[in-house]
Amino acid sequence: MNSLVIAITLFILALLIGVEVIGKVPATLHTPLMSGANSIHGIVIVGVVIIAAEAHSPLSYVLIFLAAILGTMNVVGGYVVTDRMLEMFKSSKPDKDAKASKDDEEAGK
Repeated sequence: MNSLVIAITLFILALLIGVEVIGKVPATLHTPLMSGANSIHGIVIVGVVIIAAEAHSPLSYVLIFLAAILGTMNVVGGYVVTDRMLEMFKSSKPDKDAKASKDDEEAGK
């Protein structure tokens, strides 16, 4: 029982520290930090797979399943946000080369 109390205490402390650190990050930096979060959650998913090999109780199966689902959601969400960010930097003007090739196609008809 003592190890369970220590594990819960560490979890709560990590949660509070995480909230404090993320709360201090300006909004303009949240999107670039998603790339780093993707790699961290990828490591979480690898850890879930490694720990799943040692699971033997129903509670551990449930916790492993939740960790896998939440880690995967964070990775996918991070890539979606990163893709949206990269779309903001694309030019809305048509490319000169694309316009020239389209004009050449129309002239050839």
